[in-house]
Amino acid sequence: MSIWWSLHLRREAASVPLARRLLIGTMETAGVDPDISFDLSVALSEACANAVEHGGAEEPGGPCEAYRVTAYLDGERCRIEVSDTGPGFPAGGAGAGVLPPAPPEEAESGRGLCLIRELADHVHIGSTPGRSGSVVSFDKVLKWREDAPLVAV
Repeated sequence: MSIWWSLHLRREAASVPLARRLLIGTMETAGVDPDISFDLSVALSEACANAVEHGGAEEPGGPCEAYRVTAYLDGERCRIEVSDTGPGFPAGGAGAGVLPPAPPEEAESGRGLCLIRELADHVHIGSTPGRSGSVVSFDKVLKWREDAPLVAV
C-alpha cells in the first residue's frame, strides 16, 4: 500500500492544523496505530510552525509566502517533508543535515527540531547557509491497528 499527498500552504498559523488534520485523517483511514499517528502529527506541526515562522521572504508579500508539505505512506514507513524558500539556517546551525543543539533551558522557543528528533526514527535537515530554502524531512516505521483496512503487504 502506498499513499502520498502534497500541500502548498500559505505561511499562516492557520495552515498548521490543516496539515496536521490531513495527516491524522490519512493515517486513521489507512489503519495506522494511533500512537504513531499522534507522534508524526506533533512532529509535522513543529516542522510547519518553523516554516511559518522562519521560512519566508524578508519583505511581506514577497515571493516566499508559502511552504510545501509532502507525506508518503509507503509500505511500513511514513516519510514527511516540509520545505520552504526562506533564508535557511544560519552558518554554524543546522546546515548539511546537522541538527542544531538544544536551546538553553530558559529559552521560550527553539525546541521544535529537538522534538521532531525525539518523535521520528530519522531526521534530516537540508539547508545551505547563504542559499534560499530549507527542507526538514523525517520518517517513522509504521505500526498498524489490528483492523487496519489498508495494511501493507
